[in-house]
This record gives sequence, C-alpha cells and structure tokens, in this order.
Amino acid sequence: MRKILYFLAAGLLASSLAEAQWSEQRHAERFEQLGPMLRSPNVYRTASGAPGHLYWQQQADHDIEVELDDEKQAIKGFQTITYYNNSPDPLSYLWIQLDQNERAADSNTPKIQESRINPRMNLRQLEGILWHDLDIGLKINSVKDMQGNDIPVTINKTMMRLDLPQALQPGAQVQFTVDWAFNIHDRMSFIGGRPGYEFFEADGNYLYTLAEWFPKMAVYSDFEGWQNKQFVGRGEFAQVFGDYKVKITVPADHMVGATGVLQNPEEVLSAQELARYRQAQQTYDKPVIIRTQAEAERLEKQRSREKKTWIFHAENVRDFAWTSSRKFIWDAMAVKQGGNDVLAMSYYGKEGNPLWEQYSTRVVAHTIKSYSEKTFDYPYPVAISVEASNGMEYPMICFNYGRPDADGTYSDAVKYGMISVIIHEVGHNYFPMIVNSDERQWSWMDEGLNTFMQFLAEQEWDRDYPSRRGPAHKIAPYMRSEKHLLEPIMTNSENIIQFGPNAYAKPATALNILRETIMGRELFDFAFKTYAQRWMFKHPTPEDFFRTMEDASGVDLDWFWRGWFFGTDAVDISIEHANWYKLDNRTPAQRKAAQREAFDREESSVSRTYNKEDIAQTVVEADPATRDFYNSYDRFTVTPEDETAYKNFMASLSAKEKELLNSGMNFYELHFKNIGGLVMPLILQFNYTDGTSEIERIPAEIWRLNEQEVTKVFAKKKEVASIVLDPYRETADIDESNNYWPRQFTPSRFELFKSSGGARGVSTGDNPMKRARSRR
Repeated sequence: MRKILYFLAAGLLASSLAEAQWSEQRHAERFEQLGPMLRSPNVYRTASGAPGHLYWQQQADHDIEVELDDEKQAIKGFQTITYYNNSPDPLSYLWIQLDQNERAADSNTPKIQESRINPRMNLRQLEGILWHDLDIGLKINSVKDMQGNDIPVTINKTMMRLDLPQALQPGAQVQFTVDWAFNIHDRMSFIGGRPGYEFFEADGNYLYTLAEWFPKMAVYSDFEGWQNKQFVGRGEFAQVFGDYKVKITVPADHMVGATGVLQNPEEVLSAQELARYRQAQQTYDKPVIIRTQAEAERLEKQRSREKKTWIFHAENVRDFAWTSSRKFIWDAMAVKQGGNDVLAMSYYGKEGNPLWEQYSTRVVAHTIKSYSEKTFDYPYPVAISVEASNGMEYPMICFNYGRPDADGTYSDAVKYGMISVIIHEVGHNYFPMIVNSDERQWSWMDEGLNTFMQFLAEQEWDRDYPSRRGPAHKIAPYMRSEKHLLEPIMTNSENIIQFGPNAYAKPATALNILRETIMGRELFDFAFKTYAQRWMFKHPTPEDFFRTMEDASGVDLDWFWRGWFFGTDAVDISIEHANWYKLDNRTPAQRKAAQREAFDREESSVSRTYNKEDIAQTVVEADPATRDFYNSYDRFTVTPEDETAYKNFMASLSAKEKELLNSGMNFYELHFKNIGGLVMPLILQFNYTDGTSEIERIPAEIWRLNEQEVTKVFAKKKEVASIVLDPYRETADIDESNNYWPRQFTPSRFELFKSSGGARGVSTGDNPMKRARSRR
C-alpha cells in the first residue's frame, strides 16, 4: 500500500510540476506511459492485467448463530471462523473487522468530521456535535480456540488483532470462536448509516436491516498485506470470500430475507406461503406474491411470543446480510440466466406499495439479465431487493428506497429514483461482490464501474430513461468546479470533497466515453467482459483493470487513464479560428480583376469618400510636372508576360495536377486551443451550404507534440457553412460556446416570478399522478 501511494504521490507531483512548465515546453507528459505510477507486474499479477500463475487469496468460512431481540432491539451471536492461509507467508497474528464499532461511543467517525454552529440548529445537527452516549457498538464477550482457550486480542476501534500462539503456516488453517452482542441503533436518526432499524410509529413495528453485524476477517493480500484501515463511514469494505452457514432466530411472526438459500422453508413458512414459494421458483413471466399485503397487515397487529430459526447457506460470498420484520410483503419470480435459475425476490412494507409490487422484482430480474450479458452469468441462486428507505448492497441482498405518498401516488422522480437504486444495488453483486475490489481504497472500482453498468441497464429499461449519470455532458458541471474542490478519481474515498461526482459519476462517464468515443462498443465490450471474467471471485487492483482494458483491446489508453483518473483537468477545447482556402486556377484576367477588387476594398475609407467632395483638385492633378510612369501605369492590366507565364505553367502540369487544380476543392485550416488541459479527440461536424453535413473524428493523439494548441487542415469538396466541435456532446466539454465556427450566440433566459413562502421542509416536487387522481 505504501509503495503504490508513494508512486501515486510521486506521479501527481511530477504532473503538477509539468503543469507549471506547460506553457514553456508545450506538453506535460500526457501521452507518456504510466510507468512507475503503476505497481510492477509479478508472479501474482501479470503485465497483461490477468491473475498470475502463482495468484493466491485467503478464505474465511463462517458458521454463525444469531438471535434478534425485537423488544430490546438487540442481537447476540456466536460464531466459528475457519481461516485458510493460502498465502506463502506465515502469519503470527490475524486481523478481524469490527465494522459495528464505527458507531461506538469512542468512534473516530464524529471526531474527524468538521462541525460548526449555524444561526438555526435542529436537534439532529446538535446531536451530531454532541455525539451520543447510546450503548451501541460490538461487545466481544470472548474469543477462544477450539479447545476453549482464550486467544489474546487487541481491539483498536473497528479492528481487532488476534495474537496466535504459533504462526499460521502457508497452506494451514485455524479455527476459533467469537461470542458477541450489540444493541441495534435507529438508522433513521442522526447516527444514520447502512444497517440498523426503522421504527413505524403508526403500527408499532420495526424493520431491521442487519449488515456490518458480525466480526469478520480482514483481507490479507499479495499487494498490501493486511488491509486493516479503519472503517469511519464512507470508505466501504475489503472482504474475504468464504462459505456461510447462518442460523437466525427471530419472533415467529417475522419474515426473514438473507444472503444465501433458505434451508428450512418447511419449518418457517406457512403451508400456503410454502406453496407460493415453490410456485415462484417455476414462474418466469411475473412475480408471485408469497406473503400478501393483507396478510402482512394482519401480522402487524400481532406480537408472537414464539420464535423461529431461519437457516441460510451461502457459498463463495464475501459478506452476509439479512433483514427481518413482521411488516414484510414478499414476492418472487424465477430468472433463467445461462444454465442457472435465479430467484429474484423483493421484501417491502405496505408503505412501498403500489410501486414495489409493480416494479421491484421485475427490476431485479432485468438487472441480472442486463449485467450478465456484459460481464458473466450471475452465479448466485438468489437476488433480493428490500425496501428499507436506504441504499446499500451485500451479496445476494440489497436495501433500497422509494416510497409513494400515503395515497399511493408518486412523482416520476420517486419512481425512477427507486428503479435506479434497485438496479444500482443489485448490480453491486457484480462489482464488488464478485469482482472483489478493495472499496476502502478505491471506491471508483465498484461505484464507478457499477454506475456505468447501471446507465446501460437504465437505457435498456426505458428508451427515454432520465439517467442522472453516464452521458458525458452531465459531468461537465462537476468538472467546472474550482480546483480546490477537485481530486483525482484515484483518491481514497475519505479524502474526497465531492464524493458522488468523483467516485460514481466521473468514472462512469469516463467508461461511457471510452465505449462510445475512444474505443468503440465492440472493442470496449470485449475488454470489459474480459476484465470481469478474469477477476470474478478474485481481488483486482486498478492496475489490473487498466492493463486488461488495453491488453484485450489493443488500444493504448495510458493518456486516458492519466487525464481522467489521475488528474483534475477539464475538457475545454476551442475552435480559435478558421481559414478557408481554394486552389488558385484563375486566368491572368480573373486574377488581376480580383486584385483590383481587393485593392479597392482595402483602400476604401470614410476619409476617401469625403475627400472626393472636399478636395477639388490634388497637386498631381493640377501640375503635370509631378507625374511619372506610375501615374499612368495600371498594375491590374494583364500583360503579354502574364499570359505567357500562365500558358507555360499550365503546360507544365500533369493530367492529375490539372484535375486537382480544377476540382474546386475547399481547404479549411482550423486552429484549436486546449483551454481546459484534458486532451481528447476532436470530433467535428461540417455543415455544408447545400444543407448536408458529415462528421470527422481526429484521435486524441493529435495533441501529442503540443498539448496547448494544434492546427489541422481539412479538405472538402463542398463549401462549409459552419463547423461544430463535439456536436453529440461526447467529450464532457465544459464550455460549449467556443465549439462553433462561426461563433454562435444564444440567449440565456430568466424568469419573472412572484415569490412564495412555502414552509421549510414541505415537498415542492411535481406529482401529476396526485393531480390526476384529485380530478376524478
């Protein structure tokens, strides 16, 4: 880790020094290979971007028994971890992640956040400053070996070190148990976060989303050793693959959804629910409702004192999450994916209807089909979407938002927001749940890649889908930001000011530009699928992605990675000026006439016009002695010498030269200036005087010798009326006003309105559905 950070820092320093000298040297290494900025290839990771012949990774299996206390909002658990050392290194200690401690009383999370007092402060803001004295955070009761002996541990915030009595040798495994408990927090409060509970005051019920809930192994890798960076909230997770057996005990009237396959449906479902569950596994065209809204509403009014234990198995997953509530409606449908049948499912309270019943499971199914086509067949047996007024992903299960108003109506923003978040969170099964990058270091490797895939899936859902991220022009406002508000994509998530644009939107946009403009769909799609398939169920790094995309496509993209991932420059390319030329095939008479016209135009002035009346007679006109040869010589008269020279020139031309001379070709010399600093292709639309147009594409390498300004001549048979740079808005140009020749001016419009004093916090979003219903 230290090495790559050093190289990255060195590379960025070199880049900044080059920027300072840019104006003098005319280029700043934008087209040099990344070289030392990337980790050197080795036997574990090849120069092609593929896993090496000695690639290895660790494995951690978990056997967990957990019980939910719905009265006290607490859980307690006991687990056995089996850890396999597949590395070539002996390990004298192990690191365990205690993510739940991010909310503990001594957490660093509130300490490292800026805070200030505003003239108006609400309770949530003040609680965020005071933090809290709630009794939350993991309580580790014991850590023992399989003989019942205590294993010495050291807890450092969200990490716990196990000091082994003897080093765990390569190829060996170790088993130990952990007994733990914690109080679940209200995630709708100021503490927030991904897991926790939501309390529904109207019916007195809780909806639990249990994630980051158990001690789990940290990653030990060939490129970093132990990934024991603290969890402080934004930077997500580095995880180890393994098999899970989990027994979840909850009130008997609760419905549970979880990572993995339910092992005992006959024990936890009613006969009617079991029959519907079996039916859903064979139904491919629409969801089957397993627990209806009416059934869920009846359960909301009860409080069972009995308990049930739900048993789930999951193979080769990097984490495990679950949800539990008596509020849940449950539906499911089967999805044929490759040679597998996947059960797409949704869990939601009545508050989510009618949106969730109509859309959620269908969106899950669509996401699996869309992502699988572009990467690999979805390998897991289930995919679950849970309505939890949230947005977070885990293997086979994710928590999403999107609730209509109480009357069942909703705005299109709510509808499309819900569909987008389901696509996004289900899509995370591919990145990073299977292509298992380290989110704590490189958020863009899961969020950016997934947001790009989300954009493709959204467009396949609805032709006019209002995608927020993906199209190049939508990143321009972020890239216009002041420099002190920007960081390279290759920045740790905790150090980013504008996290959403940086980790989600900019990398997604960059990939879309690669696909549509730089590489083309065929080359990009093959390379991207190669990366996904090379690294599924493995731990890729940025180098593996960069190298694979080049290796599988045959396209040198180092200039692109430098600009979009390691830099903060923006795209702003200007057509500074244009010159129009034609081959001179005129006769001497035509040439002299044109020269006379040009002279008259050049010499014309207001003074000459007035002087015709004000000066009655000049000296030369009045006195013959002031005249000489040149007063009677007409430079614009064709001479015999002119005619002879013209005939000799024409006789010297070959047939091909005469054809070119008389072709009427137009030559347009365009001068471009790189104002923003980020080199990109020149995409030009030539609009001709006959009403037709054509596109020319010049690769970004046009800038390789001079990154500040370039001149290029275009030969055209037709006369050009106008030229547009980046006509399809492909390059994220932040200033499109200088993309035209001749320049075009369009007015910015402003509105005249009457001010209105709406109450603070009242929604002003448009809901045409509500208006239409009110007119009935």
